[in-house]
Amino acid sequence: MTPQTTASGQHLLSAAHIIRAGGVIAYPTETVYGLGCDPFDEDAVRRLLAIKQRPVEKGLILVASDLDQLDGLVHLDDAQRERLRQAWPAPVTYLLDATERVPAWIRGVHPKVAVRVSAHPLARALAAAVGTPIVSTSANRAGRPPGRNRFQVGKALGGDLDFIVTGDCDPRGKPSTIIDLQSGRTLRD
Repeated sequence: MTPQTTASGQHLLSAAHIIRAGGVIAYPTETVYGLGCDPFDEDAVRRLLAIKQRPVEKGLILVASDLDQLDGLVHLDDAQRERLRQAWPAPVTYLLDATERVPAWIRGVHPKVAVRVSAHPLARALAAAVGTPIVSTSANRAGRPPGRNRFQVGKALGGDLDFIVTGDCDPRGKPSTIIDLQSGRTLRD
């Protein structure tokens, strides 16, 4: 199944405006709905973590519209940059060396940051509309199954969210693979 772009342009612009204003939203990714906010807004990130019931120490994933949107946030040599250009967009998250611009509330206790250029057209379009990468963590409370559609997310978390983007996820999909780019080690397959 290929994710459908079912959100209108205005719907996506509303979601981007809410993120820029400090809101927390849910949006479709390749496999499940994600919770998102502005990664540089500490209050928004802490609110997202409270909704999810996730400790800040674990760190969070950032989803970008393209590789260039990560400039200044990660350290990449030319070979690593080319490898990522060939790998993305895809449901593959890479751990990359973070610059000092990546806040501690995103990295957690880690020196690296988890980043992805999503293969889902709405997730990429949302990051492009916001103008920065956005937080991406599964739309669920810790220990509960992630929401795979708007209805599930609304039922479980709707009262805590500022907006839910309408769109499809692949119901057969698995969470993104996580690979440490430097070592090549797969942390989640």
